[in-house]
Amino acid sequence: MTNQVLDYFISNIGKNAADISPSALGRWLNGKLIAVEEGSLTVEFVVREEMTNPGKILHGGVTASMLDDVMGMTVFSLGRESFYSTINLSIDYLLPAKVGDSVYVKSKVIRAGKTVINMECEARNSEHKIIAKCTSNLVTTGIKI
Repeated sequence: MTNQVLDYFISNIGKNAADISPSALGRWLNGKLIAVEEGSLTVEFVVREEMTNPGKILHGGVTASMLDDVMGMTVFSLGRESFYSTINLSIDYLLPAKVGDSVYVKSKVIRAGKTVINMECEARNSEHKIIAKCTSNLVTTGIKI
C-alpha cells in the first residue's frame, strides 16, 4: 500500500515551509525540506536575528521548536489517521549557532506503537557538529486528519 503523505513530502523536497506548511510555527521557522525517507526527515533552517537570544545565538526555545516541528512532520509522514501531539521533549544543547548559520535537523522514529511514537532528533551545523539532540514521545490525540 502506498503512503500518500510520504509521497507528498518527497514531492516537496527543496521547498520552504513558508510556502507549504499547514503549521503557522512551521511557516515562521521556514525550514527547507532536504531529505525524506520512511521514519526520517531532514530539514535545513537558517538562523535569523529574530531567532536569537540576548547573547546573539540561536535561542534554546527556537531550537526546541525546530526539533519538535521536524519530529511532528515525521510522524505525519507515517500516514496515520490521527493527529499526534508531543507529550515530552528532552533536549541537550551542545553548541551555539549564530545568525546566518544553517542548522540541519534530522529526525528518526525509534518505535511507532499504536498510541505512542518514540523519536530521536538532532540538529547539526554545516560542519556536521551536533548543536542539539533530543528524545521525545508523541501520543495520538484521536483528532482525525
